[in-house]
Amino acid sequence: MSTAAAKKTLSNDAYDVEAIRADFPAMSLQVNGKPLVFLDSGASAQKPSVVLERMDRMYRSEYANVHRGAYRLSELATENYENARKTVAQFMNASVDEIVFTRSVTAAINLVAHSFGRAFLKAGDEVVISHMEHHANIVPWQLLRDIMGIVIKVAPIDDDGNFLIDEFKKLLGPKTKLVAITHCSNVLGTITPIKEITRIAHEAGAKVLIDGAQGIVHLGVDVRDVDCDFYGFTGHKLYGPTGIGVLYGKRDLLNALPPYEGGGDMIELVTFEKTTYREAPARFEAGTPPIVEAVGLAAAIDYVNSVGLDRIAKHETGLRDYAMKRLGEIDGLTIIGRPREKGPIVSFTLEGAHPHDIATIIDSKGVAVRAGHHCAQPLMERCNVAATARASFAMYNRIEDVDALVDALNTVKDIFG
Repeated sequence: MSTAAAKKTLSNDAYDVEAIRADFPAMSLQVNGKPLVFLDSGASAQKPSVVLERMDRMYRSEYANVHRGAYRLSELATENYENARKTVAQFMNASVDEIVFTRSVTAAINLVAHSFGRAFLKAGDEVVISHMEHHANIVPWQLLRDIMGIVIKVAPIDDDGNFLIDEFKKLLGPKTKLVAITHCSNVLGTITPIKEITRIAHEAGAKVLIDGAQGIVHLGVDVRDVDCDFYGFTGHKLYGPTGIGVLYGKRDLLNALPPYEGGGDMIELVTFEKTTYREAPARFEAGTPPIVEAVGLAAAIDYVNSVGLDRIAKHETGLRDYAMKRLGEIDGLTIIGRPREKGPIVSFTLEGAHPHDIATIIDSKGVAVRAGHHCAQPLMERCNVAATARASFAMYNRIEDVDALVDALNTVKDIFG
């Protein structure tokens, strides 16, 4: 497919990528004297002006601590903060009291690991994860294993990166208490069948946690439809600020869990002898919360909704397909991960060049990609590579970005012979 043909295909749904790029200040940056080609949104996405302006306004004229102030500015800040919770709940099709604000998806997973672990797990109980998990969905369970003696089981993938549902079923048994699975692999782009996984796990009597750090950005989620027990995601990959994450949990389950942290605002009554706790979500939001960050996340969600998640996904899929074709034409380049259902993430190696060298050299052309093990070392071992370079696409990327990546990679080839 030529560049012109690819652009025509992507323009058929009237998706105006240039208008969207104009909403993102970073898209006008230059790096090393070259226009920025930002292909690292899988690590952290750029921010539209509406998010930056909303946070700036909040800090300048609407800021105070929330929940505890009996004065107008605090009441306004509280209203903005709780309205942000409503926005997130609507985005996920959840109830407001099922949305817990955390600092990141890592914090959300750790919250479940420690609170759910203390309440429902004992030595010998099993937690099932997959070979594709980010370290944030591996290490918390290992910490719990070392403390409590739980057992971690790993669901396999095939050589293309497909999740093997039949092999997953074989891992479940009477001791399986939790299944913790990624929605979309941050390395392979594999989209897991989370609704089917949840159904199978529930039939086995297990609860389900979905790591949605990549999934919700490109696919969205309806937690009622999926019926998962927990779903976590982070704001900075969804065009929002850093320092804000979300944990969705079913209401009754959240209220059955002990608090993860102690402090102000999550309590009903404190004496030196005893403390009683508020119901969710407050019991999991100790101390001053990420007030402005939550408001910024809500602004990002509003922006994504204004464009349309389906339209964004169609655009990103077209970019992925074009990138897979163009990169596949480069001699010596190997794409890591060709699953049947794949998000807009392409990891690759180039014969004779280390991924870090690739990233450094193409940066001189203004092209930004990720290089390394992407916090997924067990997956690297499964794929028989030490590291990869990774291009991840977002709503503001365009066909020319793929062409720039390919041209830059040809420079790498020239340098390494």
